[in-house]
Amino acid sequence: MAIPQASMGPSSLGQSGPGSMAPWCSVSSGPTRYVLGMQELFRGHSKTREFPAHSAKVHSVAWSCDGRRLASGSFDKTASVFLLEKDRLVKENNYRGHGDSVDQLCWHPSNPDLFVTASGDKTIRIWDVRTTKCIATVNTKGENINICWSPDGQTIAVGNKDDVVTFIDAKTHRSKAEEQFKFEVNEISWNNDNNMFFLTNGNGCINILSYPELKPVQSINAHPSNCICIKFDPMGKYFATGSADALVSLWDVDELVCVRCFSRLDWPVRTLSFSHDGKMLASASEDHFIDIAEVETGDKLWEVQCESPTFTVAWHPKRPLLAFACDDKDGKYDSSREAGTVKLFGLPNDS
Repeated sequence: MAIPQASMGPSSLGQSGPGSMAPWCSVSSGPTRYVLGMQELFRGHSKTREFPAHSAKVHSVAWSCDGRRLASGSFDKTASVFLLEKDRLVKENNYRGHGDSVDQLCWHPSNPDLFVTASGDKTIRIWDVRTTKCIATVNTKGENINICWSPDGQTIAVGNKDDVVTFIDAKTHRSKAEEQFKFEVNEISWNNDNNMFFLTNGNGCINILSYPELKPVQSINAHPSNCICIKFDPMGKYFATGSADALVSLWDVDELVCVRCFSRLDWPVRTLSFSHDGKMLASASEDHFIDIAEVETGDKLWEVQCESPTFTVAWHPKRPLLAFACDDKDGKYDSSREAGTVKLFGLPNDS
């Protein structure tokens, strides 16, 4: 099926129309009051603490909608859930059952007790923190690497290594639809309005489908190389994509134009997260820092130092706390640092 191609994104300065750089893109004159205020806050809250979570590297972290819990998924085939208590994470439970690595997980958008995990064992599992049990195991056709829950809570989409995306009814746990794509599917996401479905792909494109019809709406040439991750801001104004070209591009949801780029990272952008107010964007890669930018200007607000590549970042849904996980070294390389920790930045320096 032919998909209308839009003009290039960050690479085509000066053009206008869907999928192009907006003409009002400009360099800001100096730090905004928001940036100065947040920098002041982080000067007193720049502490990062590590919390043991798994026996192998952590691939994914995510907060429940109420911010009370953080879940992590790991190469050790388990998920862990922590309770956030003041300035620390307290491990509540470890969730076993998958037969292979847990590559991605996400929470129900409005029920803080349910989360879902995607695994290479060709299943997804829905878990309930109240009973600490798996309430559903759904068999899928391939090794699952991407998962997201629709904003209305009714559907779970899961993508596998064969570029098949399956849409699963969150109540009946049955497959509602399945799409095989002819390109490498990376991250997947609904828009906040639940009426469009976005995929980032290996050709640097963002593919947009109508939902629930799953008919192609547009294909945006967003980056010259592999488009890896995508996130929507909680306010519904923007979405951001991260690419193998080390750029993060910010897009206007309604106009589908690229508003600005963030270019402080040197390595492929693996993971993104917007803060709860939509004003900060964290992005991370194999660089040994996480970039925190002000969304409206692209200005650097802060950087969080880390000793190894970062796999996953997630802002807390109510507070300026950033959870993340890195490629921790196993004991045989460096016995002082454990594999499988979850990290929390934004804690008071005196905590």
